[in-house]
Amino acid sequence: MAYEVTLPRLGWDMEEGALGGWLKQEGDYVNAGDLLFTVEGDKAIQEIEALDSGYLKFAPGAPSPGQKVPVGTLLGYLVTKEELASFGQSKPLAVQAASSAVIQKTTPKPVPVHPQDLSFQPEAHPRRIYISPYARRLAEGLGVNWQQVKGSGRDGRIMAQDVQATADRQATEKVPAVAPAPTPSVPVSAPATTRLPMTQVRRSIAEHMALSAHTTAPVTLNCEVDATELGVLRRQLKDDPAFAESPVPSYNDMLTKIAAQALLEHPEVNARIEGNDIIQFTSAHIAVAVDTERGLLTPVLRDVQSKSLRQIARESVVLIEQARQATISYEALQGGTFTITNLGMYEIEYFTPIINLPQCAILGVGQIVPKQVVVDVEREILAIRQRMALSLSFDHRLVDGAQAARFLQRIKRLIEKPYLWLAG
Repeated sequence: MAYEVTLPRLGWDMEEGALGGWLKQEGDYVNAGDLLFTVEGDKAIQEIEALDSGYLKFAPGAPSPGQKVPVGTLLGYLVTKEELASFGQSKPLAVQAASSAVIQKTTPKPVPVHPQDLSFQPEAHPRRIYISPYARRLAEGLGVNWQQVKGSGRDGRIMAQDVQATADRQATEKVPAVAPAPTPSVPVSAPATTRLPMTQVRRSIAEHMALSAHTTAPVTLNCEVDATELGVLRRQLKDDPAFAESPVPSYNDMLTKIAAQALLEHPEVNARIEGNDIIQFTSAHIAVAVDTERGLLTPVLRDVQSKSLRQIARESVVLIEQARQATISYEALQGGTFTITNLGMYEIEYFTPIINLPQCAILGVGQIVPKQVVVDVEREILAIRQRMALSLSFDHRLVDGAQAARFLQRIKRLIEKPYLWLAG
């Protein structure tokens, strides 16, 4: 009995993925529970266990590592030792026989054709058009009629790149023709280039960012806050013997806790759009942007509002390490309701973070810079304070400017007065 090995679904919303690579050689015996291959989802690589036992045979036409295919695509077979010899072009006879039986059963008998019957007849069953949910959303955002798009995926499935190519072509067709530029008298050589294939993670990031840019109504608010007391708190925690065996909370950890409290006080920001409805969340699941060799990943800290700063620090260390070592699970990257991205370590102050769909908002954190500021206007007293730059991008479809401003104002106050959230 041959068992099919197919591309699994790593998460409820996963429609496509890529074979990362085989962990067994063709012809190896595989026990149920052995790690068989890796799958690249949108942003995670996950090792997949064998569900059955048998000798591994690759399927003819199986996708090559890195190739993006729909969930359920046939990758190979697990067969018995006796079936190894019956493979033709890496396909078991049992499967071939079943396929042949279906063909024989469904093949109609030849019917004589008369010249008068050759007139055009419409199809009894119109061809069904397959499109991934992501490609459908992208088409809606770009204003593309996806029913007119020719798909390049399996069985003509419409992929995101097909929609994007159609949108680019339509945009080009709308550009008025211009007179051709005069031919230069001296031949101009093309600049030297290096062509690099996009990784699965890079493609996912590109598609996700393009979808966000085309479907949201983004607005960014900037402000500068006094992070002096936050820095004092971190130094105190670092020197406290209670944290000798625990990770010292980072600025990101403290901002994660602060954001969770502000989100619960301003549920309109802790939200997403579903159809014609706005869904507001009662828990704060904070995604934290992590720079890795494979690209930007956003592991999620869940139920932050009910966790201590110590718990947040411990969990974030584990998630960040898993993200950088490419061992993080697909589920650990899903379900965020708000994102924090920090570029302060690169000496960046203000920037415009892109909203991490389907979330409503993202907080950009800049570097902390010592600046001379007025601390007492009446007595004209100046002091050096640690100033932090914040940039909040939000989706104006869900949140008005005043609402977003009040949310950012609350974060500012919690940063400047840490006792407000430590006591809560």
